[in-house]
Amino acid sequence: MKSKNLVIIGDSAFAEIAHEYFDVDSDYEVVGFSVESAYLKREKMRGLPVVAFEDLEKHFDPTTHYIYVATVYTQLNRLRTRLAEMAKAKGYKLASYVSSRAFIWRNVELGEHCFIFEDNTVQPFVKIGNNVVLWSGNHIGHHSTIRSNCFISSHVVISGFCDIGENSFIGVNATLANNISLGKDNWIGPNVAIMKNTEAGTLFKTEQPEPAKVSAMRFFKIKE
Repeated sequence: MKSKNLVIIGDSAFAEIAHEYFDVDSDYEVVGFSVESAYLKREKMRGLPVVAFEDLEKHFDPTTHYIYVATVYTQLNRLRTRLAEMAKAKGYKLASYVSSRAFIWRNVELGEHCFIFEDNTVQPFVKIGNNVVLWSGNHIGHHSTIRSNCFISSHVVISGFCDIGENSFIGVNATLANNISLGKDNWIGPNVAIMKNTEAGTLFKTEQPEPAKVSAMRFFKIKE
């Protein structure tokens, strides 16, 4: 039974995905979407109304509706943070989603306004702050802390006793060794291995490998 009304902020692919997950695997009933008026380009999405964020409370009563801001890591997560804070200032409670197919140990501390996809493993004594997204398939090692406003993509390994600074982004297949402190506002590219502590505001990019001198067709002896 659905017991809570929910408005999703955003109309991007993440908003569509969030609607699907909340609809199928939560006690939230999604009743509408909202975007800031400068980006309002349609009246309906997935059969539900889309309204201007500035007028949100005229359409959905803050005392009876929850909010989830379904935006990704834009501006190092600051867009999601700003809209969530504005929604709270309007009097709305913030919703979280934790997949029924995620493994979350019993003593994990989880903040508000988080979204945890399927196949995440979150081990004992982990602390997760507010406004955190864990996309699918990550390993969060024991005694680690993910501070507020972070976005962890997919198949990331965060080993034990790590500390992930606020606003950070960690790309697919990235790895953090044990006892790493990641500075706030870090951007970790796909497949990057972090082996020592980092400073705030550091960007670790992934280099595209150089192609081999032999073509795939020649390597596999294909003649056409």
